[in-house]
Order: sequence, then C-alpha cells, then structure tokens
Amino acid sequence: MSLKSIVGQLKEMRDGIGNMSRRAGGSDGRAGHGHAGSRHSWPGLWAEQPQRLGQGQEGSQQQQHQGRWANLPPELLLDVIQRVEASEATWPARRQVVACAHVCRSWREITKEVVKTLEECGRITFPISLKQPGPREQPVQCFVRRDRATSTYLLYLGLSPSLNVENDKLLLAARKVRRATRTSFVISLASDDFSHSSSTYVGKLKPNFLGTKFTIFDSQPPSDAVVLPNNKPSKRQSKQVSPRLPLGNYNVATVTYELTVLRNRGPRRMQCTMHSIPAQCIQEGGKAPTPTGTIHSLDEPVSTLSSTKGKEPAVEFSSTSLSADLSGPACTGEEPLVLKNKAPRWHEQLQCWCLNFRGRVTVASVKNFQLVASVDPSLNIPAAEQEKVILQFGKIGKDIFTMDYRYPLSAFQAFAICLTSFDTKPACE
Repeated sequence: MSLKSIVGQLKEMRDGIGNMSRRAGGSDGRAGHGHAGSRHSWPGLWAEQPQRLGQGQEGSQQQQHQGRWANLPPELLLDVIQRVEASEATWPARRQVVACAHVCRSWREITKEVVKTLEECGRITFPISLKQPGPREQPVQCFVRRDRATSTYLLYLGLSPSLNVENDKLLLAARKVRRATRTSFVISLASDDFSHSSSTYVGKLKPNFLGTKFTIFDSQPPSDAVVLPNNKPSKRQSKQVSPRLPLGNYNVATVTYELTVLRNRGPRRMQCTMHSIPAQCIQEGGKAPTPTGTIHSLDEPVSTLSSTKGKEPAVEFSSTSLSADLSGPACTGEEPLVLKNKAPRWHEQLQCWCLNFRGRVTVASVKNFQLVASVDPSLNIPAAEQEKVILQFGKIGKDIFTMDYRYPLSAFQAFAICLTSFDTKPACE
C-alpha cells in the first residue's frame, strides 16, 4: 500500500470519527466551532473521540476500525508516521500529521516521538507548539488581521494573506473587551469562543489605566517556573465548566511603554520583561523553558458535562487543573530576559524614522517595532546576538500586519506583545 493511500484512509477514518462524535453529542452541539472556519482553526483539528457506547452498531464498528490500525508492527508504524511527517511540511497538508495522532493510543505515542519541538524542527503542528520557543535560526513568519467591527485580531501562519482563505492556518485569536475604566484582550484558540471557562482559552492581556503597562497572563503554569500567587480570591472559581479545564492566570510577562510628558512626536519606546524566560537562555548552549504537554489522551472518555448542555466535550490544553487566580509573576530563580525596542534612525530625505524590516513591513505606522535583547554586560553575550531581532511587527495594508518571531519567544508571547500596540495609550502619544 502506498503512503498516499494510507494517508487518504487516515483522513477518511478521522472524518468518520468526527461524524460519530457529533452524532453522539447531539445535533445542537458546537462540535465544529464555527463551520466556516473549522477547516483552518485548532478546534477543527481536535476530532474528539466518541463516547463509549458499549452497545450498538456504531460502537462495534469503531472498535473494529481502530483495532485494525492499532495492531500494526511498531517498526512499520514508525516508518509510516516518519514519512508522513517529512512529506507534509506545511499547512493545510500538515493536518495529516495531526490525523495520525488521533487514531489510537499507540499512534499518538509514536507521533509524539516523531514530531520534534518547534525549536528543533521549525514546524507548528499541535496547539502546544504555540507555547514553545520558536526556532533559533529562521523566524516564524505570521500575519495578523484586524476586524474593527468586532474588535478581534486573528493570527495566521504564513508570509501574507493568501487568495484562498481556506489555506490560511489560524493560530490564535484575540478580542478586545472594553470595560468602564480599561480594556483587556482575551486570547483563544478559536475565533468565535473567548470565554475564560472554555477549553480554547489560552491567556489574556491586561493594561493599566494610562496604557503604559501591560501584563500578560498565561492559562497554564510556565515550564520550570515558580509562580508567586497574590492574596486576592479568584473571580472565576465558580465558572469552571469541567475539572479538566485550566482555571488560573499566570503572570508571564510585563510590557512597559515609556511615559511621554512633553508629547514629542516620535516612535514609541517599550520594554518587555519576560518573567518565565531566564536571560541566560540566549547564551550559547542556553535553553528556554519548553512545555511538552499535549491534549488529553484521545482514547479516554471525555467529560459529558458540557455536552449535556449542547456544547462540545472539553479538550484539555493544560495538564494542570487549578483553583486559584495566580497573578504574581512567574519566577525561574534567575534574572528574567528583558527585551527592548530597537532604536530607529531618522531619515533626512524621507523625514521619518526608519528601521530595516527586510521587506516585511511596507506601511509607516507608530505600531511598527523591532525587539532585541537587553542583557547585562556580565553575561558576555556576543554583540551579534544582542542585535538579533527576536520579534518584529509592522503594517503592510489596511488592518493587516506582519509578525515574525524567533527563539526564545513563543507564538502566544509574541502575539500578546503585539496586541499592546493596538491599545490606546493616552500617556504615550
């Protein structure tokens, strides 16, 4: 049997599993999370296992279908998944790699072994890749779409928007929530579900009143970090839908904009303190915290609490279940990594401030920036490493921006930092 036919059968089996799951969960369930965008969003990739029926034709067919593929020799199974992983390097074709992890437990374990971290392979495969540091050599190139009507911001993987929207891979989505005294951004895996108690909730961004300081909260504890909790009781303890859902916010970074007293015209000055990333990680041989957890086991029964209310079964993004809102900074026991915006130069002929974005930014905007490491001289970091752009963000058209990030930032951290550019800053402009 050829590799192409195997992948085709895997896709058919995955679609069949998804159809049976929707029938088991009810016709009014949200199994698709927005039918128009399910083909290129994370929830569409998480084909949940159907509930264990124990009787009926569908249950027997499911067991027979999985048993045939689960009994493949490990050597053959490893070779098949390695071939699929090597051949399907870009989205949407990389969905086939995700399909391999949805077959059964043995396939999932082999897929986890074959698929390397984002830093090692430079490919985004599973949702956990969004919390892993980017590759060291080449940046991950993305773009952001802004929808002014709904105050939403969508992060896609790719150089620029494609003519075929179905080929654009949605990584993260954010919505600006306006309150009486301030605004905040809720970050999710889905473009139509921004509930804090949802399984798609990833984190949030909270500014102060003046718009000079932003705090980035992660829904799950940073890897190899100690979190200093505050003494305030959680306001979301009563909103937990399932014991599998993460119920906590961890302060992983702080973004500060320099206060402009005289209101002189010029580029914004910003500084990012990454509480969960040690400064030593950018040294030669250094290592940034890398989470490796995945969604819950695909061959375990999922909670039926949400499905009884017409909602899809909960999918675990974090391996930890929390009962407190931890808003203290996450500490690694070492000096945190500090990023600063690269100072632009004044162009006399153009009469504007300029930065070299290497063709990735084409429209002048106060939101454009580049971030580099601001390290202590005692760390003996080479000058070339200090000048390396870790994150750049800029405008290329109306409501379209590019975002390129690399090690040691993750996609979630980079996206949250870029969202600070969209908030109103009355004290900085």
